[in-house]
Amino acid sequence: MNSPTPNDPVIREATIHVTVESFTYDAEKLIELAGRTAYKSFNRMSEESARPFIRRIVASGHESVIEHASATFRISGISRACSHQLVRHRIASFTQESQRYVKQNNMAVVIPESIRADPERSRVYHTCIADMAKAYDTLLQMGTIPEDARFLLPNASATTVVMTANFREWRHFLEVRGDPHAQWEIRKVAIYIRNALYAIAPAVFEDYRVIENPQTGDKWIVRMAASDGTGST
Repeated sequence: MNSPTPNDPVIREATIHVTVESFTYDAEKLIELAGRTAYKSFNRMSEESARPFIRRIVASGHESVIEHASATFRISGISRACSHQLVRHRIASFTQESQRYVKQNNMAVVIPESIRADPERSRVYHTCIADMAKAYDTLLQMGTIPEDARFLLPNASATTVVMTANFREWRHFLEVRGDPHAQWEIRKVAIYIRNALYAIAPAVFEDYRVIENPQTGDKWIVRMAASDGTGST
């Protein structure tokens, strides 16, 4: 790859960051309170009753109850290829960085490991990205508005998405996006989110575990058999 000149656009490699923006306060207690409405079993509530109750609810498949709680995440450093997958979760709500209004002069891109690890593939990839970025900058300098210049931008372009979903939808998200067959980038996002959700509401998400292949370092999510505990709801 040719060395960049001072006039060439700056291209950065993106890094995935997932942060919790908001979540339902005391989510497990709210879920118990809502769930016990169905059984009129408020007399069974105590300081320690929420988690056993939720475990029984989850094990029974009565997951509509957990929809009363939600969480919001800011997901940055992912590619547009990844964000296209995120927005397919139509029950969730999304706000995404706009390429129409935000100029991409100092753009960041996602580089797949299969390309980074191979010198020849990496050369082709970086050359193409650099040429595209230079063309984008040239169009802007010619007076092209960003909403038209953005048509050049690739799926590799990094973006930021704020995503809100209820706990039932987050469980579905972990199920399909944490699967070992899911695309590697969104699988990484799912693992970050799983770990954050487990810290917020352990009883809701404890049956989703992160597994790591010791030979390759690959990670994915599996759903373990849920325990229904003992006793009645």
